[in-house]
Amino acid sequence: MRVALVGGGYIARCIALQFLTAAKGMRLVAIANRSIDKARRAYCDAGCLDPVPVETSAELERVVESGGYAITDSAEAVCRAGNVDVVIEATGHVEFGTSVCLDAILHGKHTILIGAEIDASVGPILKTYADRAGVVFSYTDGDEPGVAMNLYRFVDSMGYRPVLMGQLKGFLDRYRNPQTQLELATRLGQNPAVLACFADGSKLALEAAIMGNASGFVPKVRGMQGYPCAHVNDMLKSFTPDDFATEGYVEYALGAAPHTGAFVICHNDHPEKRKLMAYLKMGEGPLYMFYQPYHLPPWQITHSVARAALFGDPTITPRGAPVCDTVSYAKRDLKAGELLDGVGGFTCYGLVERYDVCCRENTLPIAVSLDCRLKRDIAKDQPITYDDVDLPPGRLVDRLRAEQVQYFGSVDRA
Repeated sequence: MRVALVGGGYIARCIALQFLTAAKGMRLVAIANRSIDKARRAYCDAGCLDPVPVETSAELERVVESGGYAITDSAEAVCRAGNVDVVIEATGHVEFGTSVCLDAILHGKHTILIGAEIDASVGPILKTYADRAGVVFSYTDGDEPGVAMNLYRFVDSMGYRPVLMGQLKGFLDRYRNPQTQLELATRLGQNPAVLACFADGSKLALEAAIMGNASGFVPKVRGMQGYPCAHVNDMLKSFTPDDFATEGYVEYALGAAPHTGAFVICHNDHPEKRKLMAYLKMGEGPLYMFYQPYHLPPWQITHSVARAALFGDPTITPRGAPVCDTVSYAKRDLKAGELLDGVGGFTCYGLVERYDVCCRENTLPIAVSLDCRLKRDIAKDQPITYDDVDLPPGRLVDRLRAEQVQYFGSVDRA
């Protein structure tokens, strides 16, 4: 199984390390990054000291066939190489990453995402392209959406109805930005904007949208409720079966032990099964909590790669028409003419919302807000709409979002 990685940042280096030191039956044959030195570093840090620079797909194919490892500044080269089976997109840049995904899919590659921006924004339409091409389009195992979807399938396989999917959020401050996170980022050797998008809840929103589009679940309110509790099991006290009579929800627990991972609440009212679950210390029911107290994306992504290539089975992927999207909100008073700086920036944060509401209100998703220019002033904590901005010209992500609306339909915005 021959895998190529697009991206050379911190998480990409961790993925390379896992493939070269622990992955069984698969080989990371190429890394593409716009700075080829970062691609080289990813290999070298993982123990491969002699990756071969290439420029074209043909050159890459020859290196792979010889048993070598290729590095390149051309994502196109890895997406179009005939002897690459799976492409991992790990750049975190929505426009560039979207182009990588589409190119890989159109050239018959299974495509695995490590960044939430693309899946949350154009995942449903990319899934239709993947279906036509006969390949898998999937978000990764190990990040919260993948972990939650594995739990969803697990409880469903036992005859328990999943009713809520969520993740554990230790800290939330909507106004965090790259400057507030700079010291921590420097200490950890990470990108401060990435840490800011964790702290301000934008990644939480993107991942909730991914969970919702895979399950059909929606936020009960914009941004989700967010339940402060001592332990994730305490969330069961906040619900009754009647809360899930008509729909399931995406949610999060705030500050709850075990402080990391994902969870699923499920329902089963069979009297004998309730007795057994009580005996097994799973509670009195009929609502039950299942959680995984860790998530390890760079280590668990190999499971998603193998699952896609061997079984044609995605870890988590949109099930059809989108049911969730995200909304950009101003982090501070913004002025006409300002350029929005996207996920984890200084200008806006993201909240998850029902897709039909987003369509009706014409809201601007947080992941596609990057480089949009404001046409009018926006007050702090107010939503930003497409009518409020000029989009950068010629973006693929905007074309695909328009195609997504056309393909799946939309509500009347009148």
